[in-house]
Amino acid sequence: MTNKNDYIDRRILKSKKALKDAIISLMQQKDFKEVTISDIVRLADLNRGTFYKHYQYKEDLLDDIIDEVITDLIASYREPYQNIATFDVSKLSSNAIKIFEHVHKYAEFYKLIVNSNVLTSFQHKICIVIKDLVMQDVTGKLTNPNINKELIASYHSYAIFGMMIELIHSGFKYSSSYMAEQLLAIIHSHNN
Repeated sequence: MTNKNDYIDRRILKSKKALKDAIISLMQQKDFKEVTISDIVRLADLNRGTFYKHYQYKEDLLDDIIDEVITDLIASYREPYQNIATFDVSKLSSNAIKIFEHVHKYAEFYKLIVNSNVLTSFQHKICIVIKDLVMQDVTGKLTNPNINKELIASYHSYAIFGMMIELIHSGFKYSSSYMAEQLLAIIHSHNN
């Protein structure tokens, strides 16, 4: 019974991935308003019934992509200190920084939102998510009481997002590990 469920789950995942890839590809070619469900299923090589098994509207499909990207962004950001009781930035290695791997993983989506006027509000949402993560996970460990926690969280979120944008605008000419090394070097230069 488990094998049949695994097969069905893989089939669902494969169908959803095809639909997600199709809509992103179509949005790179034309405005979201012009994209039809017929366009999506044709490019995904699926039928309309498969689309409607998973989504009611194309907006639901786009929301699913955004939720997936945000969930992975949060996990990637938290990776360096996920199972550590006391997080010490000075002991952080570039191998632990996963946020740029996240950007590479969702490269087509990020290219779409950064290089076009599609989903411009999503860029702001990314900064808000990172700022919230810094507020929740990092600012409580500040030793200088003169530093405003919201301002330092904004500083960090926009700095990281700026590096993400630079990676995208460069056409992904830098590897995730290089970007992580650079971020770590920048962090260490500020701590000296």
